[in-house]
Amino acid sequence: EDHMVDTTAAGMAPDETRLPEIGHVFSGPDFNLARIRKSVFAALLDSKRRYGGKKLATIDADGRELTYGDLTKAAFALGHALKAGTESGEAVGVLLPTGAGAIISFYAISAYGRVPAMLNFTAGERALKAACRACKAKRIVTARRFIELGELQELEAALKEDHELIYLEDVRENLSTMDKVAAAVGLVAPFLVHAHPDPDSPAVYLFTSGTEGDPKGVVLSHANLLANVEQVRDHIEIYPTDKVFNPLPTFHCFGLTGGVLVPLGLGVPAICHPTPLQAKTIVKRIAETQATILFATDTFMNQYARAADGEDLSSLRMAVCGAERVKDETRSSLRRRFNLEIVEGYGLTEAAPVFSVNQPNNNRPGTVGQIMPGCQAKLVSVPGIDNGGQLHIKGPNIMKGYIRPDAPLVLEAPEDGWHDTGDIVSIDEDGFISIRGRVKRFAKMGGEMVSLAVVENCATSLWPDNMHAAAAIPDKRKGEQIILLTDYDKADRADLVAFARNHGISDLAIPRKIIRVDSIPVLGTGKTDYGTVQKTVETMMAEDAKPVAQPAE
Repeated sequence: EDHMVDTTAAGMAPDETRLPEIGHVFSGPDFNLARIRKSVFAALLDSKRRYGGKKLATIDADGRELTYGDLTKAAFALGHALKAGTESGEAVGVLLPTGAGAIISFYAISAYGRVPAMLNFTAGERALKAACRACKAKRIVTARRFIELGELQELEAALKEDHELIYLEDVRENLSTMDKVAAAVGLVAPFLVHAHPDPDSPAVYLFTSGTEGDPKGVVLSHANLLANVEQVRDHIEIYPTDKVFNPLPTFHCFGLTGGVLVPLGLGVPAICHPTPLQAKTIVKRIAETQATILFATDTFMNQYARAADGEDLSSLRMAVCGAERVKDETRSSLRRRFNLEIVEGYGLTEAAPVFSVNQPNNNRPGTVGQIMPGCQAKLVSVPGIDNGGQLHIKGPNIMKGYIRPDAPLVLEAPEDGWHDTGDIVSIDEDGFISIRGRVKRFAKMGGEMVSLAVVENCATSLWPDNMHAAAAIPDKRKGEQIILLTDYDKADRADLVAFARNHGISDLAIPRKIIRVDSIPVLGTGKTDYGTVQKTVETMMAEDAKPVAQPAE
């Protein structure tokens, strides 16, 4: 059936005709824009004043605790040392894992009016150099210990060819008297030391994964980032006793805004972990720190649930998940074993990142919640899609625009402020959004659009302990055919056929072929690497199509 919008909720008179979702603009609650007219560093100083300089701000992976006073003092000193040789507004790369070093570096660069460019150290040399070209970053802040532990010596050598690498250990050892004076003055009279950039100027450069070519730079302003912090404040109740556990990378917007800026802005400790992959260590740290909120993805939540014993996750009151669909099996397993509710949301880097999210007291599984305060959404019709449309979004958290390596710092702004997400969604009468899939992740078969996410969901329902990824390739007869990659070695297409027919799922959603692989490729953020999935399927199907040489008689 066609979803309709509640006219009362949309601010229309009850006796007016209910509007269909296509073309209608959905709006979130009102939002006070005055709160975001400052820089991200000024917001940190506001938090220090509001919650106190001795208030715990962050806990590093080694257990080191930093207060708001420690954080601002370190940012003033490091920022003063780093600004030499750079200009106001210049990009400075940050190549560090989630932790105190990354947080201090982010704020240190920002404090003096430079712009941190958060670099994805899992992306490889080509993508990193392209990212630096896009924002004209000549310097990169990193740490010798990180390079050593991450075995990134080859990447380090490649980046040194055309960038200056600044090591945090060296800067700490060589802080000048003036650096220390800047830190001391900053604690007493910060307005005399820190920069005062326009709230609408760039605050951070983040980069897409680049699976379809060179990564694009996403330009987020100070106001964009602070809007998302304040939207979370308005939308989800955060208690003074909360502690946020963040294992997601700060080069990912969810890890940066959700895992760092939100807790620091709302006065609750940010507990950092350098990688989301250490499931056993993470569940033990959650127990040790008595964390109450966890930021993760479905993939990682599954790993944490398997690694957890008894009370390991009992301190958590909610897990906030994004980046990929939360499976029913994940949700039920965590509720049964740990009495833990998953709050699922929808975000993208271009939205800084949260656009919609469920609330603990208004949680509708299977959806990604309601639109954040101050945001708007509209659906654009897509041929072959009857129940839903392509999501376009607008709001104070929506990016300034894209920058690209082939046109450094040339801003491509969203048209009239509307960003096309490329996602197919439906919106119900209560304003809850359901994700149908990316427009690029639909197969066109016999004139119908078939969601590859549905194919994956069927496989997950049958084989919940494994990972699956679907891809579409050209087919002369139907237009396209669907191939499923799976790491389950006993996967049988006949089982999928039976499941689909028993659950009323179209035969078109049954993959033409199942290919078993050792592992499904994932990005550093934990999301499935669909670019690699597509290439793997194309390569393997091409191999299968090669004629077999006949033996000579």
